Amino acid sequence: MKNEVSNFRRHDLFDEAFDSFFRPTFFNLDDTAMRTDIREDKNGYTLEIEMPGYNKDNINISLENGYVTVSAKKAEREDDGKSVYLRRERSVSCSRSYYIGDVEESEVKAKFDNGVLTVLLPKEKEKAVASHNIQIQ
Repeated sequence: MKNEVSNFRRHDLFDEAFDSFFRPTFFNLDDTAMRTDIREDKNGYTLEIEMPGYNKDNINISLENGYVTVSAKKAEREDDGKSVYLRRERSVSCSRSYYIGDVEESEVKAKFDNGVLTVLLPKEKEKAVASHNIQIQ
């Protein structure tokens, strides 16, 4: 590990690109993608999800089996043919699910502003437990 830390500051572009396949990563896109703050109030929950660089047209929110899933995809840019990419990290897709329970889809609201997706979720309504008397024969 000590050698990896000392080699981390190297500035040789080609060595850096190829050596990164064989050493541990210090910056993992999965660890930093879609960082989320979750707040609770008396009416429900608010998810504030960081999604910098995405357009709202590229973001999808779905509700299924008590989970709300937020997914997004950045399309690859057209290649101009004048240069060759050594590494491409900006064309990514990501997805994250949050368990919210059984809520009405019509009550879920979302807005996207300045790279932050805000999703307003109602609290799961408690279902009344119906008790039935069984007649003894």
